[in-house]
Amino acid sequence: MSLSHTLLGLLEAGPRHGYDLKRAFDTHFGHDRNLHYGQVYATMSRLLKNGLVEVDGVESGGGPERKRYAITDAGVTDVAGWLARPEKPEPYLQSLLYTKVVLALLTERDANALLDTQRAEHLRLMRELTRRKTHGDLADQLICDHALFHLEADLRWLELTAARLDRLALEIHT
Repeated sequence: MSLSHTLLGLLEAGPRHGYDLKRAFDTHFGHDRNLHYGQVYATMSRLLKNGLVEVDGVESGGGPERKRYAITDAGVTDVAGWLARPEKPEPYLQSLLYTKVVLALLTERDANALLDTQRAEHLRLMRELTRRKTHGDLADQLICDHALFHLEADLRWLELTAARLDRLALEIHT
């Protein structure tokens, strides 16, 4: 996720303080990991330096000054370009799971046990996401569906790999 573009997109609704940006981010995108204030302010500083946001006002009170940020025309153009560009599909050609299977075979360890353990972990997480999806709002349901579809693909790969372990072991030992 591009934090810069996400914060810029949130600013299109109107000027906001860093605190408000963090809260909006956490509400819409922080389902599993909330944003830290330091990340917000460091990102806003870069965006300010790059001319994508401007300080719309400064409020002083009992604590530190609070800057209110607004998106610039250049920022709106940048977000529009980012939204229009498709994301590169991640083919996972250097899979950590594949690496572990090959290393297990190379070191004479039980690759089937490794695959079984991984399968159990995938199924555990799928059950957890399914429960979360059942009780979540539409945004949570969509996020969980995305993760579940990826986990299902991983499970298919685990099954296929288990079926081909003997052949893979022969290939890597020759």
